[in-house]
Amino acid sequence: MISREPTIERLATARALLLEPFGLDESHLSRALAEIRAHRVDEADLYFQYTRSEGWSLEEGIVKTGSFSIDQGVGVRAVSGEKTAFAYSDDISETSLLDAARAVRTIGALGDGGRVQVPAPQVAGSRSLYQGLDPIATLDSTAKVKLLERVEQMARAKDPRIVQVMAGLASEYDVVLVARADGTLAADVRPLVRMSVTVIAEQNGRREMGTGGGGGRFGLGYFDDERLVGYVNDAVRAALTNLESRPAPAGHMTVVLGPGWPGILLHEAVGHGLEGDFNRKGSSALSGRVGQRVAAPGVTVLDDGTIADRRGSLNVDDEGNPSQRNVLIEDGILRGYIQDSLNARLMGVAPTGNGRRESYAHIPMPRMTNTYMLGGDKAPEEIVASIEKGLYATNFGGGQVDITSGKFVFSASEAYWVENGRILYPVKGATIVGNGPDALTRVSMIGNDMRLDTGVGTCGKEGQSVPVGVGQPTLRIDGLTVGGTA
Repeated sequence: MISREPTIERLATARALLLEPFGLDESHLSRALAEIRAHRVDEADLYFQYTRSEGWSLEEGIVKTGSFSIDQGVGVRAVSGEKTAFAYSDDISETSLLDAARAVRTIGALGDGGRVQVPAPQVAGSRSLYQGLDPIATLDSTAKVKLLERVEQMARAKDPRIVQVMAGLASEYDVVLVARADGTLAADVRPLVRMSVTVIAEQNGRREMGTGGGGGRFGLGYFDDERLVGYVNDAVRAALTNLESRPAPAGHMTVVLGPGWPGILLHEAVGHGLEGDFNRKGSSALSGRVGQRVAAPGVTVLDDGTIADRRGSLNVDDEGNPSQRNVLIEDGILRGYIQDSLNARLMGVAPTGNGRRESYAHIPMPRMTNTYMLGGDKAPEEIVASIEKGLYATNFGGGQVDITSGKFVFSASEAYWVENGRILYPVKGATIVGNGPDALTRVSMIGNDMRLDTGVGTCGKEGQSVPVGVGQPTLRIDGLTVGGTA
């Protein structure tokens, strides 16, 4: 539900951290925006941000690193047509704000001079998807260290072949304030936590690695014993499985992807191709195809920033627009793209709540939030049993995609060779090669086990990183190319 009440509460927090300590209030923001609008621009905004972050890491039984940082500043942007002028400063003051405003307004044509009427401030509506708490303060330092030690103890107790355990704990408290030239005022208070576990197993001189972890927009109390056991089990299982792995066969074959994190392939292979900037410029393999079939029947892909407590979710995006649940592909038909304000205006559509930026020092652009495929009606066991000869990939490492061609390459970190519907043995060194839009047309079976990832994703685009989520059910894709080592 979108309401102005939560924004009013968050504005109070943002004022206390980002305006009042520097002698600023909304009148100063209006003056800066009026300076920009003295020239003719299409859009202008101010983006204030305060970020406090903390990280701890454990290795060889001891906490080896601990870090704590505070960053704050303001980004000032003016947009005229397709052009963007941007300035930022870590000095939050009236002088810096006005200097930045005068610098960016030069992108627009000179106005008629005189006074510029700035709309009265209007509090934006927003969602309430997570608590506005400071996760760093939810546990003291001693308890955080004990949490990491607990993870190590759990992992080593699982199997004597575990010879090394590395664990990390990260927390972030992020407060943002957006003031737009149309009078919109928006704010968000964003907690974010993440636990990561990496183990190394050794047997007969062979060493293999496995990873686990998760998080979201919670306090650190989220990491109870039950959740930690799940992360540890994931990491240990992957490492022990890879100890038994054989070289992966190569060729053109059926590939079945497991649920959850393998949705990273969907994120890279088609998600980036659905971002508005690439499509406005015609550089995506999916450009100009709204209303056309781009995937097999049954394939429905969403980008949804409104899921409570998820790593990729936002109450408002970084332009002050409420997050949305956007249906991108519906039953195989392309319905739309994800948009920020600039690209939406130039394409004649509405923003979708996907204007995101890494920090106040970066410009916003259309970015994914939580991108996933809806489930179908097949039992996952039935899908695996349908493989005559092929690969069953349950976890992935890195990957890359070419937006223009849609071609992708992904490395499977946990995968199995299947013949006549039976899982025969784990394989190592499998890479999956394909074309995103083409691969979606080859989906032949969709599982009923749709699952989101555990909360570990970070997406990079044009040098900016933002937290995201992915998800999918078990999927059978016919005729993908698998590069192997056999």
